[in-house]
Amino acid sequence: MQLEGIRVVDLTRILAGPFCSMFLADMGAEVIKIEDPFDGDPVRKQGASVNGYSLYFASFNRNKRSLTLALRTKEGMDILRSLIRQADVIVNNYRPGVMEKMGLGRAELMALKPDIISCHVTGFGLTGPYTDRPSFDFIAQAMSGFMSVTGFEEGPPMRAGPPISDLVAGQQAAMGILAALVRRNRTGEGEEIATALTDGMTSMLAFLATNYFANEKIPKRTGNDHSLASPYGLFEASDGQIAIAPSNDRFYFKLLDALDLGHLRDHPDFQTNDDRYLHRLAINAEINLQTKKQSVAHWIDAINRAGIPCGKVLDMGQVFEDPQTQHQQMRMTIDHPQHGKLDVLGFPIKFTDEPCRVHRPPPVLGADTDAILTELGFNTQQIHELRARGVI
Repeated sequence: MQLEGIRVVDLTRILAGPFCSMFLADMGAEVIKIEDPFDGDPVRKQGASVNGYSLYFASFNRNKRSLTLALRTKEGMDILRSLIRQADVIVNNYRPGVMEKMGLGRAELMALKPDIISCHVTGFGLTGPYTDRPSFDFIAQAMSGFMSVTGFEEGPPMRAGPPISDLVAGQQAAMGILAALVRRNRTGEGEEIATALTDGMTSMLAFLATNYFANEKIPKRTGNDHSLASPYGLFEASDGQIAIAPSNDRFYFKLLDALDLGHLRDHPDFQTNDDRYLHRLAINAEINLQTKKQSVAHWIDAINRAGIPCGKVLDMGQVFEDPQTQHQQMRMTIDHPQHGKLDVLGFPIKFTDEPCRVHRPPPVLGADTDAILTELGFNTQQIHELRARGVI
């Protein structure tokens, strides 16, 4: 597979860090997840479970090995250092400064493995006035400005439903690690990488931020409207809602034809996007009057045939019953040796020649401890003694 031969020491837990290492594991890296011998990753106890196993944990920790280590003990840290000497990447989502307190700052890591790639997934970054603050997704959405532009103008700021800042920071961390591996192949040098939940969300403000840079005007919440493309949003069909998104004037006039609204072509208030956005309540009302006359299926067929993006608003059950979702295998069933069949999210990246696959089920806590320690040179008696002392 793409990352075969790459070893990752994974000190992360919860979501952002495990999402990063999940991508690496899915692409074939050997990811060794370090967990506390007594508690493990807290996500093991969160979310809905099937056959006694958390599907939240299963989805983001497939293809990984689990090694339990008590990192507050000298022996546990010695084992971790031995692993690092044989690793290509180490990733953590501790607060900045914790790695240094553990004796694993950049200088110490490079002394152990000069070409090591070290990645930090943080709340606010490694440096700066907020670096010591704790953070979670909700805080990142609030402090990045994301919530200020999410929701309807007359309502309060709103967060996006999923924990998007965790997912974005995790993806960006994986991207950084891949780039650092390419650089290392060229130079032989390691790298230190940091992503931040808040930075990731700020980077997604896109045109809302660039418009502010140009005019210094604070953007308002616009609900489902879009200042650069109008009409744009949800419209009522006879049996549900449909999302319609013509992206420019040309698509707008094609939409009028698809909706049998040709009489609006010469309407003076609807000639340009700026005109339509200014009069968006009026144009949206005209479209809603028409879309209510037919079913969602009718309009999706007519509008798609015109080449205009549109789609039905699906609930969670409908998403995973949708033929395209099923074709893309975005819901997968894993056969777990201890917990039976577990449904998890599928692979979002599709490789044609060597696709991602589940080559290792999500591990039970400490499932690979003995095997990994044996690979490091420990014998059965030594492993037994480490376990008796609570090191593993």
